[in-house]
Amino acid sequence: MAEQAQAADSGPRPIVPFLKLQPKPHLMGSKCGNCGLVLLDTSRVACSRCGATEGFKPLALSDKGKVYVFSVVHQSFPGIKTPYITAIVDLPEGVSVRSNIIGIDAEDAQKNPKQLFDLPVEMITNVVAKDREGHDVVAFAFKPSKK
Repeated sequence: MAEQAQAADSGPRPIVPFLKLQPKPHLMGSKCGNCGLVLLDTSRVACSRCGATEGFKPLALSDKGKVYVFSVVHQSFPGIKTPYITAIVDLPEGVSVRSNIIGIDAEDAQKNPKQLFDLPVEMITNVVAKDREGHDVVAFAFKPSKK
């Protein structure tokens, strides 16, 4: 039993709790059992639509979506390379998630912003850092979808 806990503790760490790395990287949400609203994350204590406080069911969210709105960031914390694109991505389940967009030149996006609105995107993951114990920290982003 201790070996299983140690093995699970030695792998990569998601940067946010609603990013799940196994069996395939995906985002987790929850669905209200009362009204059916889908919410990002699984730690909700109440539904923002109907106020229900129980009956939430975990729901794996789609790894595909569309860019709703975006911004090109030119100034950030030290060590963060700029410019980069950050966006709100709408998922088919009705949930929106904030994420970076990769695979598109930020300067080009600023010159031709129409290319990003309603752009079909797909989620990818990548290692962005190491934690204090030396484990990989994994984040998610979206890139233009091939379809």
